[in-house]
Amino acid sequence: MADGLTPAELLRYSRHLLIPAVGESGQLRLKNAAVLLVGSGALGSPAALYLAAAGVGRLGLVDADVVAASNLQRQILHGESWIGKPKLDSAAARLKEVNPHVRLELHPVRLTPANSMEIAANYDVIVDGSDNFPTRFLTNDTAFFLKKPLVYGAIQRFEGQTGVFAPHLGGPCYRCLLPHSPAAGSVPSCEEAGVLGVLPGIIGSLQAMETIKLLLGIGTVPLGKLTCYDALASSF
Repeated sequence: MADGLTPAELLRYSRHLLIPAVGESGQLRLKNAAVLLVGSGALGSPAALYLAAAGVGRLGLVDADVVAASNLQRQILHGESWIGKPKLDSAAARLKEVNPHVRLELHPVRLTPANSMEIAANYDVIVDGSDNFPTRFLTNDTAFFLKKPLVYGAIQRFEGQTGVFAPHLGGPCYRCLLPHSPAAGSVPSCEEAGVLGVLPGIIGSLQAMETIKLLLGIGTVPLGKLTCYDALASSF
């Protein structure tokens, strides 16, 4: 555990230090915090970028995919030169450029019932950036049994959702919202239905915001609330 900020960190986070609810003590809390992001794609990209920029000391990323050309319309961690290469390598290169003070822990695997508890055990908050129901349910169950807050997000076409699931803090879990996984093929994926590229930037940024609030212990955690965004109607 770090017990102070370096001169370079004091300069980097100077705008945070001016905020009474954050200050130097809050920034130190971020420095000593650890967040696990499940997925470094559409939602994971903005969430990871803002959490790294904010100074979260340790970021874990779980992803076994490689960068595809079709990702680049929305997955802003990655660029043209990384097509065909592991997403985690691309993500690490970008995040180190954003903030070299952040420690990155890369898990180049798919989250499974066999590895999820071990991977997630040493993190304070879990951010769900997955794009399929089996992983969402697994991430929820892992957070439930480990008593970790889960910051949820989902997107499709022009609509997105985000919320915080944390039964140990008095709120519901994802299974309270959706008890059972939909039947295969009943809900189209983004690959099938499409998604406007800027939408995950909005939802992933909201996930980063709720994560930072949880780590700092400030504001109101939206337990039992689902924020739904309709881009075409410009409404939350």
